[in-house]
Amino acid sequence: MDIMISFCGLACETCPAFLATMTNDDKKCAEVAEQWSKDYDSEIKPEDINCDGCTSISGRNFSHCHVCEIRKCASGKKVINCGHCHDYACEKLDFIFKAAPDAKERLDEIHNNL
Repeated sequence: MDIMISFCGLACETCPAFLATMTNDDKKCAEVAEQWSKDYDSEIKPEDINCDGCTSISGRNFSHCHVCEIRKCASGKKVINCGHCHDYACEKLDFIFKAAPDAKERLDEIHNNL
């Protein structure tokens, strides 16, 4: 089974927001919102958690997706994810790659196999 890869290379199937949305688990959305509010020193509400994946066009995305520069760029270029971009790997991805090295590994593999 193929996994859903976000524009920046994160695996949606491991994302707590995506999992809570897919299981329609309001309690889990509240838990994720509370934890991420602490982790990111931000106010995140349970309704901010609903996400079908950042590449989804459903309109249900984690609240940060609406301001994410990586998502805006990839959507504008109409690429499947950043691994498919002719400018890969650009500086927009630096902070993701530092926080989630597995995202870089995924996108490197995609890019190298085009």
